[in-house]
Amino acid sequence: MPLARIDVPRGRTAAFRRLIGDVVYEAMLDTLKVPANDRFQVIAEHDAQDLVRDPGYLDIQRSSACIIIQLTLNEGRSVEQKRAFYKAVADGLHERAGLRREDVFISLVEVRKENWSFGNGEAQYA
Repeated sequence: MPLARIDVPRGRTAAFRRLIGDVVYEAMLDTLKVPANDRFQVIAEHDAQDLVRDPGYLDIQRSSACIIIQLTLNEGRSVEQKRAFYKAVADGLHERAGLRREDVFISLVEVRKENWSFGNGEAQYA
């Protein structure tokens, strides 16, 4: 059910972008308990002037490599699940892609189940 939008600075390889998508998807499976094969992602590159990230908000020192991950998902996950997701993504991207944990910005947008159509003009979960 989640839709992941992942925004990265221009110049990253296709393999790097795929790895980011893999880490996010695996963290969704492990921590948010999304169904298997429920992978919908938009991964986009942006020029520096089109990807604005404050370099010091909340005293977190972000670099120009900072990526933004926005996940739209059904409401109802616990705070503990969300925290586990944030950590799994930041740790996974650090370990597998070499990104600094400070350079992983994540936003969750929760919606009701009736706000999805997976095709055929139907609201499958309504």
